[in-house]
Amino acid sequence: MALHHSVFRDETKLDINYVPNRLPHREGQLRLLKEFFSFALQSPEKMAQRVMIAGDVGTGKTALSQRFGTDITHEALTRGVRLRYVHVNCREYRGSLFLILQHVISVFHPNFPKRGYSAEELLDMLIQVLDEENTHTILSLDEFDSLVEKEGSEAVYKLTRLQEMRQNKAQRLSFINILRSPEMLGHLDASTRSTLQSNVINLQKYSRCELSDILSDRIPVAFNPFAVPSETVELVSELAFSESGNARFGIELLWRAGKYADAENLQALTPECVRKAASSIIPAVRKDELPTLVLHEKLFLLAIARLFVQSQKAVISLAEAERAYSVVCEEFSVSPNSHTQLWKYLKDFSKLGITETEVAGTGSRGRSTGISLPRISAEELERELRTLLDQESKKT
Repeated sequence: MALHHSVFRDETKLDINYVPNRLPHREGQLRLLKEFFSFALQSPEKMAQRVMIAGDVGTGKTALSQRFGTDITHEALTRGVRLRYVHVNCREYRGSLFLILQHVISVFHPNFPKRGYSAEELLDMLIQVLDEENTHTILSLDEFDSLVEKEGSEAVYKLTRLQEMRQNKAQRLSFINILRSPEMLGHLDASTRSTLQSNVINLQKYSRCELSDILSDRIPVAFNPFAVPSETVELVSELAFSESGNARFGIELLWRAGKYADAENLQALTPECVRKAASSIIPAVRKDELPTLVLHEKLFLLAIARLFVQSQKAVISLAEAERAYSVVCEEFSVSPNSHTQLWKYLKDFSKLGITETEVAGTGSRGRSTGISLPRISAEELERELRTLLDQESKKT
């Protein structure tokens, strides 16, 4: 039996959390971001900064901020400057200011109690912690839209104007706010908007050629030499461009195509591997969205996915989904949530483009809610959720 040789050199270089050393076609924006925060390396106690990074999905917003965070932290260490960069995905914390602040404080004090304080008290405590640490922190709030939607003007205003209440004291906290569109700020009042819109970096969608450059830059560190022919790169670039110039989609597609090549024991990624990967990929929900779901959302979605796999139906009822959810909860040794909470989860799934729901007319048995997965493979969704849940169970 012949030995199997993977096409991958290091597949982790294609992971959503990997931050490359270079950011093709974002070099100018990275330089601008460093200029905005140059004071942090020279006189960090003298001022604070607020910058907004805006752009569609897959335009490199998160990678830009994290690359900057890594670079400026290294430079600060070299110069002996006390500086921290903290990156928080607001949607992962349900857009709750309380949970976001709780997490940020735990970065400095891991054993900080999770109960007993209000969001306002946590704001004061955060500054107190930074004073004690004698450090300037750049807080990057990714998916800032979630915070705006959940908390509104008052909370955002308090957070971003926190430093102005400390006249003649060291400036401890700067912000990078990352969101898809500045139009989201229309939900805020004028005074709050004015605190956020002074320094804006807009990221445009990538072109086909730019996507090809991004993929070509990633391939040497992720794949073995000659494992990805040029025609394969061009095909992936074309598909990513058709997904609104989404570089993240292209990188995930490249990884998935590599898996198909390995499964068939090929020495290179053929265009057919890409086509198979494209037909199987989850188009409506990305890998970075599933981990942001809370435990019971994952469990409910797993139950729905399993029902579709087992029944081969096009539509299942909410009653069937609830029964399946109870079975999954028993499997994971947790108590199921209420019908009202599950209905809220369904609404959130619809917003994310995962499920669709339809309420049938009132008959002798009353109204009936149907659930469908119109654009997602149930088998693929089940595998992704099972992997996430298994990883979470190992951590606890």
